[in-house]
Amino acid sequence: MSKLAEYRQLEKHLAEQLQALETMKGDDALKKEIEFETKLRELLDKYGFSLKHIINLLDPQSSSRRQAPAQTTGTRKPRELKTYKNPHSGEVVETKGGNHKTLKEWKTKHGADEVESWLKK
Repeated sequence: MSKLAEYRQLEKHLAEQLQALETMKGDDALKKEIEFETKLRELLDKYGFSLKHIINLLDPQSSSRRQAPAQTTGTRKPRELKTYKNPHSGEVVETKGGNHKTLKEWKTKHGADEVESWLKK
């Protein structure tokens, strides 16, 4: 895209956004929200409270609901034990992950796809 075309496209988007902004400025509901927020912040400043204080006052359970997902993310299903048997040497390796030294050596020597085919079910 040429610089001129990009400029004109951005100019068009800016004009659309300015039009949307002007439309919102005339909205009575927005004016009421702005007035409410202004008065609320003045009241909070007057009494030395913050929005967190008000949230905790009106909904004491809100802080415990925010922390609940953090507790569930730490639990996961334990990994299952996998058993590989090398058909060349007859050696057996049992592991719960793919970071086993012997398993890595086999994958380097024989290829990962072939070693995965040695998995016992």
